[in-house]
Amino acid sequence: QKIYNLRLIKQGVIMEKIVVEVGSTVVKASKVKENKINKLTGKTIEFKKHYMENNTLNENDIQELIEYVNQLKQISSEIYVFGTSIFRELEDKDKKTFLKTFSNATGIEFNIISQEKERDFTVLGATRFIKDNVCIMIGGGGSTEIAVINNGKKKCVNIDFGVIDVMKKFPDLAENFASSDVESVKKYIKEKINLPNLKADVLILAGGEHEKFARVSGIDYKVNTLYNDENAPIMMNIKSRKSETQRYYKEISLDEIRSRVSDPKWWLQQEQCVHLFWLLLKLLMQNMLFQQILL
Repeated sequence: QKIYNLRLIKQGVIMEKIVVEVGSTVVKASKVKENKINKLTGKTIEFKKHYMENNTLNENDIQELIEYVNQLKQISSEIYVFGTSIFRELEDKDKKTFLKTFSNATGIEFNIISQEKERDFTVLGATRFIKDNVCIMIGGGGSTEIAVINNGKKKCVNIDFGVIDVMKKFPDLAENFASSDVESVKKYIKEKINLPNLKADVLILAGGEHEKFARVSGIDYKVNTLYNDENAPIMMNIKSRKSETQRYYKEISLDEIRSRVSDPKWWLQQEQCVHLFWLLLKLLMQNMLFQQILL
């Protein structure tokens, strides 16, 4: 197949590639052709949640992933799969077993990338239209990465700490209205995350599905006017964001949002992270002078 692909490339045929990112909770896929990127339908697989319950990867989760990747072959034969967060935590024996199982079932190599590479790749993609005075926050189920580019300097923070860790401490954040004190949750998060001191004009949110959530949640957003990118079509103004953060935590009903969503498994994961996300965002806003937030 690879030889066939090389022949097509020599003949001037542009191949479509699929890149798959397998996180602690969400599997994302994008179709890439030349410089155009199209998001494909992802899948919710609770790898970290089930791993924390049994200290091993769940067999059903592995089979779900294998089926998902094999289905993508109907779109393209050239597929690249990358694992993050939870897969970095596996013991060597479990890691080797999983990699062999996946490769045998799909014929595709599963690449476990370091937290540094995950951050660098994300920053590279997120900043292709905006190069300076920008902060990129990559929030996931099992890890959080923050990078700030300011006056040509880049400062990065990598933390093995994410949504699932906070949910274990404050399970009521997944309830319709959270009962935990806002300041207590903020204090807990702040103790775990060393925020950069550099300033930035723009915050780009990566990881998770912020755009999809914004559209179904009823929070205030507007069209991205900083640059034209169909993969980042909306943004938030920082002035309205401050009041929206407080309103979201205290007033917006998660049950009401759930009623608008057609994918209950996706929403089950979102409701576990939305309160955490807004609190983390509030902490970032206290440290930096953002003007706009891109989703």
